[in-house]
Parts: sequence; structure tokens; C-alpha cells
Amino acid sequence: MSEPLRPGVARFLDGLRTERRLSPHTSSSYGRDLDALLEYCATHGIESWDALDTQHLRSFAAQCHRRGLAPRSIQRRLSAVRSLCRFLIREGELKSDPTADVQAPKARKRLPTTLDADTMARLLEFRSDDRLGVRDKAIMELFYSSGLRLAELLGLDLVDLDLRDRTVRVLGKGRKARIVPVGRHAAEALARWLRERATLAAVEETAVFVGVNGRRLGPRIVQRRIARWARLQGLPEHVHPHLFRHSFASHLLESSGDLRAVQELLGHSNISTTQVYTHLDFQHLARIYDASHPRARRKRP
Repeated sequence: MSEPLRPGVARFLDGLRTERRLSPHTSSSYGRDLDALLEYCATHGIESWDALDTQHLRSFAAQCHRRGLAPRSIQRRLSAVRSLCRFLIREGELKSDPTADVQAPKARKRLPTTLDADTMARLLEFRSDDRLGVRDKAIMELFYSSGLRLAELLGLDLVDLDLRDRTVRVLGKGRKARIVPVGRHAAEALARWLRERATLAAVEETAVFVGVNGRRLGPRIVQRRIARWARLQGLPEHVHPHLFRHSFASHLLESSGDLRAVQELLGHSNISTTQVYTHLDFQHLARIYDASHPRARRKRP
């Protein structure tokens, strides 16, 4: 590793955690990508940030490709380096951005996986009188009702919930706040959980969702519990928290056709991020066309 460069990376990662409030998983991903850059710099004798130039970063990307890294992973790695360089410019350790003319290889556009409405209803139809089951039901209903990210849901405090108005205040990426509606089923599940929470949470704990220790839940527990309920409901798909967000966006867009509204609800700063769900909707329409239109059906041999 290039030790002279490590303090700059450490300050950058600390800023991600404290200022941008990125999830631990995302921060760790940044750390791994930047460790690869530090390793490259050490191998090539780069001991100051001003010595890092565009040609170095093109060579770095090419090295990643030779080592078998997928185009999407190289894109992510260069994105981490680009964010670091912008941080170092603000800190005065870099005069110009060496990533400005560096492009990652193009990756195939991967559409997010979703559950159809019937499968989602099947997943959410369980009822449990166990405290943790009541909590899990509220978590899953809120994910699907309001399209929250995992980190957003885990960061919710009691003051963020307004069950009378059926809204929740969410602090998203870049500490950008938004108010999103809470559906009737989710509001009922939350009200039931809040009654159970009072017997479980530590006195000073402000989190909406807590574990058996009375403290704020961590991401791994939520991931494991959701996967467990999916197995119990007999779902063959791998069900994870972000699948609820994808399904929320796809179903809402399919019903309303209002891309801007879906963008606001998801908290996307750029509408191009939301547009991926229009492709999902088109796929749905294409399947109906292929199955229904007399000129689309293939002739049997």
C-alpha cells in the first residue's frame, strides 16, 4: 500500500460516514475500491496525489480489466476514485482532476429485479403474534409502501413517523430529506409494532426499529429476516430489501405512468436513474403483446 497517500483516503472515507451518512456497506465498498488504487500507486512509485495523472488512471482501469474485473465493477471503482479526487481538490491536495478524461468500459444495462404484485401480496400476507414477527411485518410493509432504501429505513427515528397523516420523513443520500406517504397496510403494521416496541426498546433509544437488545437494528439482521420470511412463504426468488424498492417503483409507474412522481418518491436526484423502471414496464407490455397479439405469436412447427 502507498502509505503517504493513505491519510487522504482515510479522511475521505470518514467524511462519507459522518457527512453523507452512507451505509456501512457502501462505505466498505468505497474502501475496497480505493485500496486497489493505493496498491496501484505503491507499485508505480506514486507518493503524492499531485503525481497522479490521467495516464496513470487509464493504466489503472486497464489493469483492473486485465485482472478480470467486470465493466460495471470498473465503473464503480473509477467512480470512487473520481469522488476521492474531488474531495482532495477541495482539501488543496490536488490542483486538477486526473479523472476528467478517463472513461470506464461500457457495461450492459442491467435491469433491476422485481416481484410481481401477486407475489408481493403473497409475501406480505403472513401474520405473526411474535414480537419480532410483528416488527418484520412492519418493516416489509413499509419497504413496499414507501420505497425506502435499507439505510433510510434503519435510520428512521420515532419523530420521523406521523401515522395520523400517514407520512414518514426520510433522510436519503447526501442528507437530502423527503416526505413520503405510508399506505394503509403499512400504517396498521407500524401501529401494531410500536405497541410491541414499547416493551422491547431501551428507554433512551429513538430508533423506530430495534432488535432483541433494544437497540437500533443493523442491516444484516433485516436482510436475514426478510430472506427467512420469503422461504417460509415458499418464494423461490432471492428476496432482499432493495427488491421491495424496485417493486414499489415498477408497480407505481405501471399504474400511474407518472415518472416525475416516482422520481420524487424514490428520492432520485436525476430522472435518468428513475427511467430504468420504464424499461421494466415496457418489458411487461412486450410480454403481454407476445402472448396476446395474433401476429406476434410464433407458429408451431
